[in-house]
Order: sequence, then C-alpha cells, then structure tokens
Amino acid sequence: MTVYSRNERLIRPLTRSPRPSPWALGLAVALGVGAALPAAAAPLDEPLKPLPPVPLLDAATVELGRQLFNEKRLSVNDSLSCASCHQLATGGGDDKPFSLGFDGKPVKLNTPTVFNASLNFKQFWDGRVDTLEAQIEQVVISLVEMGSDWKTVVDSLTAMPQYQAAFSQVYPDGVTAANVQNALATYERTLLTPNSRFDQYLLGNTEILTIEEKYGYQRFKEYGCIACHQGMNIGGNMFQKFGVMDDYFKGRPPAETDLGRYLVTHDEEDRNVFKVPSLRNVAVTAPYFHNASAKTLEEAVDVMFRFQLGRVPSAEDKDQIIKFLKTLTGQWAGKPL
Repeated sequence: MTVYSRNERLIRPLTRSPRPSPWALGLAVALGVGAALPAAAAPLDEPLKPLPPVPLLDAATVELGRQLFNEKRLSVNDSLSCASCHQLATGGGDDKPFSLGFDGKPVKLNTPTVFNASLNFKQFWDGRVDTLEAQIEQVVISLVEMGSDWKTVVDSLTAMPQYQAAFSQVYPDGVTAANVQNALATYERTLLTPNSRFDQYLLGNTEILTIEEKYGYQRFKEYGCIACHQGMNIGGNMFQKFGVMDDYFKGRPPAETDLGRYLVTHDEEDRNVFKVPSLRNVAVTAPYFHNASAKTLEEAVDVMFRFQLGRVPSAEDKDQIIKFLKTLTGQWAGKPL
C-alpha cells in the first residue's frame, strides 16, 4: 500500500492524467512542450485554462506594427513610443510605478502590462474601451501620455519613405489613422506569453510543479481568489470593487483616479470599481494595483486577503499561494520573462 503525506493526499486529485485528446496534443506541440508530456497526458479538468499559442497573423502587418510600437514619432515631441512604457524585456509594463508622459511628468495610473492584453474583455483600468485599436487611439491623443493628434501622426509617418512602402504593402489606402491603429493592435495580439510552468501543468505535465506549488493552487481556489481571477488570462474578464470586505481607500489622500469606473459611468455603484487585472506574469510586473501602492507580490497578496476576501491566511497558505503565482510566468520570444 502506498502512503501519502497530507499535502500529497490533497494534491493527488489534481495530478491525474487521463487519456490524451487531439486538442491537448496539438496545443502541446504548438507550444513546444510535447516532448515533456508523458505518453498518457491530457489536459486537467480545471477552471483555469492554458494560454493559446501565439496566433499566426499576417507577417507584414505584424512587422509594421512592431516598428510602430517602437516609433517615437507617435508622440507630439518624438520623445515616447509604446515601448517606452511597455518594456517587453521586463514584463511588458514600466520599470517605474508611474510612466512619464511626453512632458516628463508622471501619469496618474500604473501602466498595465501589454502582454496578453488582447485577452482582456476591456482595456484601461476603468475599462472605458473595448478594443486594442481604441486603446491605441486614446493613448496617442492623451494630454498626459503621448500628447499628439492623429493628423500629425499620419503626416509624420507619410513623410517617411520606409513607412509609405510598408503601409502600401499591407493597406491599399496607405497611411491612415485606422491603419496605424490596426497594425499596432495586430502586433500586440502576438504578445502572448504561453508555456508557463502552470500552463504545462494544465496540459498534463503534472510533475512540473512542486507539491507546494500545487497546494498553493488549491488554496488559491479554496480561499476564493479564483472568483475574480478566472478564465484563460486568470483575470481581465470582469470588473470588481477595490475593497469588497473593507474600505481600502479610508484614511488615504483622496485621488480622482481612485474612483475607477465611476469616472466613465457616473454610476455610484461603480465607485472604486476597476477591471480585474490578469495574474499572468504577476511575479515580474511589480508594483501592483492602479495606484502602484503594493511594491511587492507579498504585499499585494496581503491587501487582497484583507480587502477583497476578508480573511487571514496562515503563513503557510500565503507562502504556498505566492509560490503558485510564480508559476504563472510565461515565455516570450522563446524565453521566460
């Protein structure tokens, strides 16, 4: 008879490997993890699902979007590109709590990661637009971000022969505001970070996580974190009040940005409501929250337990949940973030 430890008994239902499905094998091969999967592996029946592989989109459009993502002529004084605040080498966000706008002054909200943003149901912390294209449109004309206007951007890009040629190759009508937005959004849709250790676990490689990491995932579900951080992106698919169980903003200096979605709808029920952020790559995207108030992952977890769940975890449970969150770091360009 095999004897299991307490944690092993709790985790054992998560480590079954039923007969593989064609979908599982195909996704595993696309993600490059097929060789690591046992012969009998199949995706686990879990509420969270693995990220899909990077989509195969038109190469010329993606390359044009990549160039535009790094193009400082999108800003009014040629000082900022998308990549200035969304740094792909370090998690897809900024290395500062608040990015600097075209005038060198900090913006009022922490910059979210651009990685996996295409999977969010809305864009911006307050969810005021539905698409990446609309998000790009607003950032360029924002008086605190790029500070430009679309006529200036189009005229500036049209004056450059390399952009004239690149746009003509992809779009019959050449350089237009809509085409700039479409090219950038197309590139951003390729900025997925699949193949995290947790993704590989969900695909059936149950040995890739430690017992503590598996136990942390179980506790993540049991405490109720999964009620908001759900779906393929482990967040980004709903709105939630910041301070469900306690007033997070009590005693803090009032700030307009703390009003969240209320600034969009002017509905009192939307006061302090924000889009739930994705937890993908959360270990490499500090600081946390719209106001960058949590400097470490440990601090962010403490805030979530107190203000969103109204619970006090044991030190062991907290440690194991953090270990689980660190398994959500994916890969970009073939390398872990």
